[in-house]
Amino acid sequence: MLQKNIPFSIVDKWLTAWSLSIKLPLPSKYKSGLMVEVGYENQKRRYVFTALHEDLVELSRSINQPGIFLKVCSPPDEIKDKIAKKWVVQPQGYMMSCFHPMNILNCTLNDEYKLEFEHYNSTHVIKIFTKNGALASIGRVVLVDDLAIYDRISTNENHKRKGLATFLMQELEKIALANGVYNNFLVATEQGKLFYESIGWEIYCLYTSLVIPNFD
Repeated sequence: MLQKNIPFSIVDKWLTAWSLSIKLPLPSKYKSGLMVEVGYENQKRRYVFTALHEDLVELSRSINQPGIFLKVCSPPDEIKDKIAKKWVVQPQGYMMSCFHPMNILNCTLNDEYKLEFEHYNSTHVIKIFTKNGALASIGRVVLVDDLAIYDRISTNENHKRKGLATFLMQELEKIALANGVYNNFLVATEQGKLFYESIGWEIYCLYTSLVIPNFD
């Protein structure tokens, strides 16, 4: 696919939403990109760039510590020859957009499930539980200015293929629309991409992640 020029504002809003969703410090500017102090054992920090700029290449040379992620809106083939071999490309990610209503026919929740809502920061969480109290599916939408960013949409393996993810996206979209936000955005895995395409989302750009492995 032809990679478009990605506006800095889009990436800034997406990373802000991701940070709000996980209750992390908000991103700060780092040269042409952004940086978030994540603080997890397996992800200490992440840098995000809209394109393969020279400051990203320089940054990659200066880092030797595992657990720091470089993320860039570029295809992996464009990156691998310019970044040191110590960096390993992670499974392909996809920034996706849906700047129109999702293609979801009005679907309902089976009687064996119930909903629970939560709200913090600018984040709205919907959880789907079984009547016995087991979590079956969960997802979040974070509202940042004119963008609704969907985050960590997941369904328990035992409850897949029952329409829960579709119902979840429908209900999250209702929250965005009720707040006057009509532009939808997310980052998907390879598997998730197929689901989102089925409900009207399109690939906005490739999103490539790199990290130095920890061999301990």
